[in-house]
Amino acid sequence: MRNQASRVAVALGLALCPTLGNAQSQHLHDHGGQPPAALGEVHFAVSCTAEGQTAFDDAMKLQHSFWYQASQKAFQQVLERDPDCRMAYWGQALSLLYNPFIPAPASNIAEGRALIERARQLGMKTERETAYLEALAPLFSGDDGAGRQARLEQHERAMALLHQRFPDDPEAAIYHALALNMAAQPTDRTYARQLRAGEILERESTRQPNHPGVVHYLIHTYDYPALAQRGLPAAERYASLAADAPHALHMPSHIFTRVGRWESSAETNKRSAATARARGETTDELHATDYMVYAYLQTGRDGEARRIVEGLGQYQKLDRPVFQGPFALASIPARFALERGSWAEAAALEPRQSGFRHVDAITRFARVVGLARTGRQEEAAPDLEALGAAVTGLRQAGDTYWAEQVDIQRQAATGWVAYARGQREDGLAALREATEREGRTQKHIVTPGPLAPAREQLAEMLLESGQPAEAMQEFEAVAQTEPRRFRAVAGAARSAERSGNVEAARRHYAHLLEVASQADDGARLELVAATAYLAKQ
Repeated sequence: MRNQASRVAVALGLALCPTLGNAQSQHLHDHGGQPPAALGEVHFAVSCTAEGQTAFDDAMKLQHSFWYQASQKAFQQVLERDPDCRMAYWGQALSLLYNPFIPAPASNIAEGRALIERARQLGMKTERETAYLEALAPLFSGDDGAGRQARLEQHERAMALLHQRFPDDPEAAIYHALALNMAAQPTDRTYARQLRAGEILERESTRQPNHPGVVHYLIHTYDYPALAQRGLPAAERYASLAADAPHALHMPSHIFTRVGRWESSAETNKRSAATARARGETTDELHATDYMVYAYLQTGRDGEARRIVEGLGQYQKLDRPVFQGPFALASIPARFALERGSWAEAAALEPRQSGFRHVDAITRFARVVGLARTGRQEEAAPDLEALGAAVTGLRQAGDTYWAEQVDIQRQAATGWVAYARGQREDGLAALREATEREGRTQKHIVTPGPLAPAREQLAEMLLESGQPAEAMQEFEAVAQTEPRRFRAVAGAARSAERSGNVEAARRHYAHLLEVASQADDGARLELVAATAYLAKQ
């Protein structure tokens, strides 16, 4: 516990002094490239010298925690120690994928393809190492969105064959499990690939309890409402196992968010953001901060969330050309307005051009909801038009997942505009369809959850239209996929009270006070209402 507390103190101290953090990161690469101590244990057997093998294992510790900035340099250092260690080219290419659940920049794909070709020209030293190289190659065979799923599935099939050919190779098993998760479709509610990955990783967890990749990929495997409870053991272990890796500190919050453990999510993301900030890794810092703000808002810690929103202007330059950073910069202020029901703030959000259509749609959606719910629905036309254009552009680019997510936002926003115009049945119909569509897919791993779950929006519209009993059913249904959400719990309590269901109102109001037990004083009127109602009972 003392060592862990010391690391937290160092991380938080470095967060206040980014220069010191960058110096520490530089020291890592200028003095032998030894990775930080707390990264877990990995041995990935390769055909290299003893010194090269040690360096390769160190690089894999970084890579298994998706610390690809450091792992790329570490694989380069493998070649410095052993120029004939050809698996280092595989490792360098692997690190260029960044987070493999998210499309890598086209420049990275081209660079990775060149590394694979270089390794082919040199010739891999064993059949096993050749199989690793060729299994990775499909992921670098193109960068178009339309063909990405096919490339993921080709990679998964290749890893399955590699695992079958070399059953005693634990890394083959682990990377096969990762490939299964990467290829899993968000519309598959059987979770067949995830469950298969879980079987593989649970076996490896028994054999290698300190392997960072095993616990990391178990969290990804179980990052679904129906599976989240299975991921708690891995979530509770990963941050301490690889406590020096920013992503390892963040990943437990994927499971904590799924089960509504908001305080745990806020704390681990605070550590992750501080660690990333100390190393100048703004994308990872912002990603962790997005999850942290989400947790703060679910517990009524609005003051801490506000301080983060007010400080977003410092992020003028991001360290990587991927969408996670811009996504957080757009979603954090939108969440801050929507979660608090501050519709005027949502309407006043400023549209920006990030270069990512689904990112820009975040602000447009929040603005439409804010405008409609403040009686300014006629001003929402440009934002609705922008949402429609984003859907068209995403479909043309072959990005079917984000096209559907943005179209769900567009449909919900259209419903609020119709409702504000007095077309209540049209508004409810639009929200019902948006709810059904959202229920057929999954949230993306980059986000802790939808800006506003469609079912929760439907419930709020039902409540406003004088249907509290129906609203309560919908609010309670939100808890099946988004447990302990502040607005859903508060909405269920309010609906129960208005429908005269005293027992349900008492239960939901008490639950709300438990969820927001650390809320700022006077932060939310819902908490004042909960306290008053329970006092009367």
